[in-house]
Amino acid sequence: MLKATLKSLLSRKLRLILSGLAVVLAVMFVSGSMVIRDTLGRSIDAQFAGAYDDTDLQASLKPKVDADVGDSEVIPVTDAAAVERVSKVSGVERARGVVQAEGARVLGKDGKLVPSTGGPRYGESWRGESDLIALRSGHEPRTDAEVAINAGLAEKAGFKVGDRIQVLTTEPQKTFTVAGVFGYSGDRDAIGGEQTVAFTEPVAQKLMTGTPGGFTGITVDTASGASVAAVKAAIGKELGDTFRVATGEELSKKASDKSRGVLDLMSQLLLGFAAVAVLVGIFLIVNTFSIIIAQRMRELALLRALGASPRQVIGSVLLESFVVGLVASAIGLAAGVGIGALGAKMLAGTTDGLKVAPLGVPASAVITAFAVGILVTMFSALFPALKAAKVAPISVIRAAVNPEGKHRKQTWTGGILFGLGIIMLALGLFGSSGIALILTGVLFTFVGVALLTPLVSRPTVWALGALFARSLPGQLGRRNSARNPRRTAVTASAMMIGVALVTAISTVAVSSENSVTDELSRDLKAQLVAMGEGGSAASATIDPAALTAVGQVSGVKNVAAAMLDSGKVGKEAAGVASWQDWGKAREVLGLKGDKGNIDSPGDGEVVMNTATAKSHDLKTGDKVVVQLQRGEPHTYVLAGTFKDSNLANSVVVPWADAQTGFRNKLPSQAFFQLEDGAETAAVQPKIEGLLKDSPEVSVQTKSDVIGQFSQGFAMMLTVVQALLGVAMLIAVLGIINTLALSILERTKEMGALRAIGLSRGQTVRMIMTESVVISLFGAVLGITVGGLLGLAVAHAMKDQGVSQLSLPWAQMLAYLIGAMVVGVIASLAPARRGARLNVLKAIGHE
Repeated sequence: MLKATLKSLLSRKLRLILSGLAVVLAVMFVSGSMVIRDTLGRSIDAQFAGAYDDTDLQASLKPKVDADVGDSEVIPVTDAAAVERVSKVSGVERARGVVQAEGARVLGKDGKLVPSTGGPRYGESWRGESDLIALRSGHEPRTDAEVAINAGLAEKAGFKVGDRIQVLTTEPQKTFTVAGVFGYSGDRDAIGGEQTVAFTEPVAQKLMTGTPGGFTGITVDTASGASVAAVKAAIGKELGDTFRVATGEELSKKASDKSRGVLDLMSQLLLGFAAVAVLVGIFLIVNTFSIIIAQRMRELALLRALGASPRQVIGSVLLESFVVGLVASAIGLAAGVGIGALGAKMLAGTTDGLKVAPLGVPASAVITAFAVGILVTMFSALFPALKAAKVAPISVIRAAVNPEGKHRKQTWTGGILFGLGIIMLALGLFGSSGIALILTGVLFTFVGVALLTPLVSRPTVWALGALFARSLPGQLGRRNSARNPRRTAVTASAMMIGVALVTAISTVAVSSENSVTDELSRDLKAQLVAMGEGGSAASATIDPAALTAVGQVSGVKNVAAAMLDSGKVGKEAAGVASWQDWGKAREVLGLKGDKGNIDSPGDGEVVMNTATAKSHDLKTGDKVVVQLQRGEPHTYVLAGTFKDSNLANSVVVPWADAQTGFRNKLPSQAFFQLEDGAETAAVQPKIEGLLKDSPEVSVQTKSDVIGQFSQGFAMMLTVVQALLGVAMLIAVLGIINTLALSILERTKEMGALRAIGLSRGQTVRMIMTESVVISLFGAVLGITVGGLLGLAVAHAMKDQGVSQLSLPWAQMLAYLIGAMVVGVIASLAPARRGARLNVLKAIGHE
């Protein structure tokens, strides 16, 4: 039985390799993501190793609000008294207060921000040279008008000792002289691509903390022979639970972990591609083994007649799938290592000074690669194997492949899975069950639809085939694609899943984009807006004096200045905002009241949008505890709620409280409403001139702002197209496999057609028609399923600002055209083979 299995495998190795390519892609993405994570992770760890060599221990107050992913922490300010207490702890040789905070942004010689590769922009107090830091030129900052900068920043901006530089902090732009340029141990110009400006201690305290005499941390040198762990525990006991104490190694690890965000994003993207490849590949492998087993019916019956048991037949098929999975996993792992090496090199290039560690292939990547490849292939072959075991020995005397059965079990299974999928989606989208239930519902729905597809396969394929039925080859191709509904359905399912996924995502993206753009076009009364790149408001700053001057410009009716930040409402994270003139903000943003009074909230009162109030289970008149980045919690009364707006979806706190509690105390966005009849083109240059000393923001027209919001959705669609590319590549393999096996199955029939006059060109067109119809069938089914799923998700996102349901008609048309192209490409190899059949041999084929 083993010899028979191996001979059978070798006789159809090309067909099995084609089905194994789907596994190759899945394994490649899985192993590639792991190789990238391992290689870049070790690279980042190496870069941050020793980043705190000059620090035995560091104590700092715990942040009031936990930082979001990719955001920086705002460390509360401690005072000299805490430094003194630490210095008296047993085992402490020296304790000193330090200032280090993100937010010191340097302007280049062109007046624009020095670009960053993702590293933080630190402003700190000069701590002197140490094992970590050494001056390379100049001297330490000795006066309040001098600074020292790290070598990475100096090289990127072209600064040298003696140059004048402008720095933005929590205060408007200030000018300093570069007194020195420093580097780090190991000949590093920067650590993690950071840009650091070192001030004198009083200046750092004023600009970075806003508190003269304040510190963001206390660094500790332990006495010789003292246990670092014991001193750490003693300091923690002395300072209490409001402080956290960390060793230099722990601080290095924390900095390294923070820089791994891009790794997580890349890994998730590659794993998403892998999931699509696995899901689509399962249908391809099931179809391939089903067709091969159908064609081997007499062979299997002969084996059964010679004494092979059903278990041996199952084992034979599973052995074939094991070999296919093994080979595909090995190839996929090799490709994944290559992808990982290339990806690690490319991503490392986005961070200044990051050196790629030697390529590593973790054991987890190897184990996962073979586990995914082999298990997916064997699982996919299991159902055809069970079918093969049911072949009766008497079938050896039958002429050909058994006709299709009714497959009632498949239909019932598909219906149950589809129903469960819909229920899970409903609970996930309209309840509070979470993303896991939604993803499971999507999987069940897709599998259920795939199993139910044979029910609509014949009539749909027959209708689509009518587009090509004007010629004889078109009629034959149409009949061929409709003759085996189950096989056509399984082949088309590979295309269906990919197109359904991207159609669903595209539908959500287009619905969201149209909701945002329509709302801005309708409600936003500001003709000009000043904001940072990408609409970011947490870091950009605007000089308040300049905004006052803008209000005096002829043609400007209203100026609404805002600050945005993150905070906590109760115990949950929430966006917080503050407007210098709430009345003007309501008019300029077109905000409409929902409940309570939003016209003029007084001191001790807040307002918020309806969705935020609902998410925190609040109603008008309730008390609300809000924790800002700085200071103690405030207890407010919810004065009223306003209808959801993409420009004001947050808790609005009084301006005076924001001045002391927000990350920055300067406005970061401003909206300008013009007088009736004022020309935007005439007013915009005047505003730009007044805001020239606020280089982080640009003055944009209303249409520019709308376009900026649309860019994020465009990026999402770009990723979607990449997912579609993976799915279509596997769909091509599936159609090629099906057509190749189908041609082999119909060899005698095609020989007869050629004998009665069908030319080679007509044969090619017949096979091409069959391929295009199958591909179109999958695309139409995918667009239908994906569109309905996308509309359901978009409807469930009403609280997130999605107020309009839209279908991506242009993308859907492109998917249909793409499916036709895929069908043509997939038909080339099988059509070439079919056209070259020897007529006499084909007629005599058995």
